[in-house]
Amino acid sequence: MLENADPARKLAKHEYSDIAGRLRERLYEVQKACWESGVGSVVVFEGWDAAGKGTAISALTRRLEPRGFRLHPIQAPRTHEQEMPWLWRFWNRLPNYGEMAIFDQSWYGRVFEDRVAGLNSEREWQQAFSDITEFERAITDDGYVLIKVFLHISRKEQARRLKRLARDPLCAWQLTTDVWRRHRVYAAHEAAAEEMLERTGTEWGPWTIVDATNRRWATVRVFETIIRGLEAGLQGRGITVPEHAARAA
Repeated sequence: MLENADPARKLAKHEYSDIAGRLRERLYEVQKACWESGVGSVVVFEGWDAAGKGTAISALTRRLEPRGFRLHPIQAPRTHEQEMPWLWRFWNRLPNYGEMAIFDQSWYGRVFEDRVAGLNSEREWQQAFSDITEFERAITDDGYVLIKVFLHISRKEQARRLKRLARDPLCAWQLTTDVWRRHRVYAAHEAAAEEMLERTGTEWGPWTIVDATNRRWATVRVFETIIRGLEAGLQGRGITVPEHAARAA
């Protein structure tokens, strides 16, 4: 699946400014319609270190109604969370109806990064595939819109970005030993990502793979993906999509 990403797609700065402005307005309109209609949404960001998840999320949230969303940067489970079923902490972060939850990494860590690092057994990560699809089926059956984005860059591009970050004293602190370790075993993560995308891409929770080699192109694709997902969620519930958003789609 990852081989279908096209690193040649680019967007010039002047083109991006115009397109991004229109997309931000459209996103606000559709978010407002979801708020007023009680349609909750869950947006999942996964992908490589240095692929630009933070950049995309920052651009996305800049125009959202701040009362209508919550960002969840997911780290390793805390001690008390380890005593609960592993999906418990994600159930607790689901948004109220009409609101949006944005996950900067998510439950997919169990079958992606944690799997490669050997933090869980094969039985655990194999079972996690079923747990994940059932979890996502349950929340979409309950009315949530689920949007999943995987930001993809090549190993060569990742190396270039990590080296650039290492030279920047304001960013070098982000490069932990875990980041470099994951880069060294890029191939193992790529194999895990391929299986993850294939086994958890469902009718109710499809993946959108975004080639993030060009940050402007990636940001636009993220906006378009989320807008389309929210519009489809409104339409699927018989709710009229705001006129401007429908015309701009």
